[in-house]
Amino acid sequence: MLTQAFSFSCDARCSHTQARAGTFTTPHGPVHTPRFMPVGTLANVKTVTPAQLATTGAQMVLSNTYHLHLQPGEDIVAEAGGLHRFMGWDGPMLTDSGGFQVFSLSQMRTITEDGVTFKSPKDGRIINIRPETSIQIQNDLGADVIMAFDECPPYPCSRETIKASTDRTWRWLQRCVEAHKRPDQALFGIVQGGVYPDLRTEAAQQLATLDLPGYAIGGVSVGEPPELIETIVKATAPCLPEHKPRYLMGVGTYREMAQAIAAGVDLFDCVIPTRLARHGAALVAGERWNIKNQRFRRDYTPIDADCPCYTCQNFTRAYLCHLIHAKEMLAFTLISIHNITELVRFTQRIREAILGDRFTTEFAHWLTPNPIATTEDAPLP
Repeated sequence: MLTQAFSFSCDARCSHTQARAGTFTTPHGPVHTPRFMPVGTLANVKTVTPAQLATTGAQMVLSNTYHLHLQPGEDIVAEAGGLHRFMGWDGPMLTDSGGFQVFSLSQMRTITEDGVTFKSPKDGRIINIRPETSIQIQNDLGADVIMAFDECPPYPCSRETIKASTDRTWRWLQRCVEAHKRPDQALFGIVQGGVYPDLRTEAAQQLATLDLPGYAIGGVSVGEPPELIETIVKATAPCLPEHKPRYLMGVGTYREMAQAIAAGVDLFDCVIPTRLARHGAALVAGERWNIKNQRFRRDYTPIDADCPCYTCQNFTRAYLCHLIHAKEMLAFTLISIHNITELVRFTQRIREAILGDRFTTEFAHWLTPNPIATTEDAPLP
């Protein structure tokens, strides 16, 4: 059931697609959708302070149940006053259930109807996570939005394997709903079904019967080609309730977000902005620029003259190139600030376009299949 602390309203709709601009209200403030969410896996967005993060326009931040359970432990986070106080972020937060991370340990875990047993990659101890365990950990962490424990199979997988996995995810979701006790946390269900549109549709319709505060599309971006991701999202999103937020997990490229928004998706998360930054790469208008390249050594312009971020307003490409070659950590922080701002602004611009019913004209380039790159800078993967 949707608690009084949470609501979702549709502020505008695109007249040519299923895209919508909305407002998701949480106990720690509103999230204006569509919106990109930075990933703070271990209760921190890598190399960026909460104060710096706030300047990027980020509203909601994601952390991970699996990683926080292993270190430092949900009991420590709870004793510190919960995840918001522990990491110093007072905006909305979401915790992933850890299902994806657990199931990626293919050589170290055993799946049964009861849950998953695996060997900790940190200290070798045997850990058992059941749907009820995942909910208890997330209740202790205290994020605004928590995710149901699901089985996330890899790509490719046989239809029989995907069907069994999807059915188990449904049964686990029912146990998660029963175990969830905190009315100040919104439990989202996760739609699985692999690359089979009929299984996705069936799972989405099944989850919708539970009237949860929100719904996620999981099991994408796990190795399948981009065109299949678009097919999955188009088959799934319309089957989810219109008056609830829809979250596409683990996706953060320009084209995939634009296409998903056109299908009616509201929220996204991905590690791309900070991961690329740690490799010296900046996001500029959909391209990935390697700032340590020789051509930037005497380039005294900002990464993007149109970007309002702290980095672009104060530093040049030449300075960032110098920091990278000098192996200074500040390079990663400054580029992360820009990259996060870039992806948040991309979704903000789409929101403004939807509000003015200009989405399909202003973002037509991103709604078409990926063209062959013609620039020397590789496009986002």
